[in-house]
Amino acid sequence: MLSVRRSAERGSFDHGWLQTSHTFSFAGYDDPRWVEYGPLRVINEDRVAAGQGFAKHGHRDMEIVTYILEGELEHHDSMGNGSVIRVGDVQRMSAGTGVTHSEFNPSSAQAVHLLQIWIQPAARGLAPGYEPKHFTAQDKRGRLCLIAAPDSAAGAVLVHQDARVYAGLFDGAERASYALAAGRRAWLQLARGTLSVGETRLSAGDGAYTAGPVPLGLHDGAGAEVLLFDLP
Repeated sequence: MLSVRRSAERGSFDHGWLQTSHTFSFAGYDDPRWVEYGPLRVINEDRVAAGQGFAKHGHRDMEIVTYILEGELEHHDSMGNGSVIRVGDVQRMSAGTGVTHSEFNPSSAQAVHLLQIWIQPAARGLAPGYEPKHFTAQDKRGRLCLIAAPDSAAGAVLVHQDARVYAGLFDGAERASYALAAGRRAWLQLARGTLSVGETRLSAGDGAYTAGPVPLGLHDGAGAEVLLFDLP
């Protein structure tokens, strides 16, 4: 059975320069019913105003995946990495034993819209790491494209957890199915548009979750961009 966490149920905040919605408890949003889903700890949907961003701050023992929906985000970290990630880019930072970084919107005119995802690693005290990858719209069009995996399969970014993250774009007759195995759980996050999963209709910002074994059928999308998490 598919259960739904509607967009309006998230913790949402307007900080002026930052519009943010938290699927799970984060910072000033604390809901004991929504702390995590398996190793999936954070899904934050952020809109950062032009020329604004997050000053240098630290993390430990977390796999942080950033998925850009619109605009650009400039990243600098204590490992010496510096890059600007854009639409289609997926960035993975393994915080491990400790890392500091900053994230800013380099545009003088356009907001950046992104999802930031935290996945708890299978082990603590790992060496910090950084990895960006680009996935085209065609890679995701009408299918579920693997973007993060523990073995870097199919060109996905590496995450240090038995978790796989897929991204897909769906319109009209485009459809895909996913077979969730026994002992696994899935979370789907609809970043934009509308999409049906089985008989359940999702709108932008909605999350849906279930445990296996169960087939997941994605269909009747309208401007849909979705992330699917296959989790232990």
